[in-house]
Amino acid sequence: MSTTAPTFKVLVIDDSNTIRRSAEIFLKQGGHEVLLAEDGFDALAKVNDFQPDIVFCDILMPRLDGYQTCAIIKRNARFSIVPIVMLSSKDGVFDKARGRMVGAQDYLTKPFTKDQLLQAVQQFGAVKQGAK
Repeated sequence: MSTTAPTFKVLVIDDSNTIRRSAEIFLKQGGHEVLLAEDGFDALAKVNDFQPDIVFCDILMPRLDGYQTCAIIKRNARFSIVPIVMLSSKDGVFDKARGRMVGAQDYLTKPFTKDQLLQAVQQFGAVKQGAK
């Protein structure tokens, strides 16, 4: 009997190359399939093809911020159940509340740890898997 955790398709949206790369390393070490996007527009182009099980989305990005990106993804019926976890260097109550208003399930403060990232994937990734 295998006790390995399920693998998930994870989309990481962040304009910081450092954050994207560290998230990719952590998630791949956890056995997950990872796709990176450098901003909201990039993410919207990829989300349809990749069909992620969970999305990590930075808040402060050029062109299309994380709140707008989250709201657009959630408005699409195909992706409305995909859990989105906001990423931000700000840890304010207002930021967390605004994230929930646009449909985010959770909020991680940067810099995050490998354990925080993998725990969020395990907690929320199963939501979409169970709905398939």
